[in-house]
Amino acid sequence: MYNKLIMSVVILALLTTQLYSSETQSMIGKNAPDFSLVDINGNTIILSELKGNFIVLHFATSWCPYCNAEAPSLEALYNNYKQQNVIVLIIDVRETIEITQAWAKGRHNFSFPVLLDSDGQVSAQYAPKDILPDLPRDEVPIASNLIIDKEGKIRFYSLLDSKNFDAQLTELTANLTQLMEEE
Repeated sequence: MYNKLIMSVVILALLTTQLYSSETQSMIGKNAPDFSLVDINGNTIILSELKGNFIVLHFATSWCPYCNAEAPSLEALYNNYKQQNVIVLIIDVRETIEITQAWAKGRHNFSFPVLLDSDGQVSAQYAPKDILPDLPRDEVPIASNLIIDKEGKIRFYSLLDSKNFDAQLTELTANLTQLMEEE
């Protein structure tokens, strides 16, 4: 009996942490900040021009172990959903094009756009004001995943939660599938 009670408390605590990171996060339901960034191939991507698609947005750096762990799952998600109006984008934060190209193409061979946020300004726009106030704002979203709906609103935002890290992106995928079914 005692073990069941302890297990219930642990499960409730884990669920509460996960819910905070996505559903009660302050940017959920708000318009995603627009941006115009160049990808590692020299193409300009403007977020507002992608309306009508679901956008999966991931903030990354080459040195981030969580980003590297999620990389195969991001590629799989892209391949599984690309025919269903889902666009996957990575925004690489504050790294040179050479480092980003080596990471994106050499290490992971991504087949979707990897964008360069060389000064961190776009990343800083996606940093919730109430989260990690002592951290530089452009570092807060690193290893985070977002879903932006077809109207440009943030519908899912998973800040890095090292205790409940989900390299397979199961929560993101479940939320994406649910949003697509609601159409």
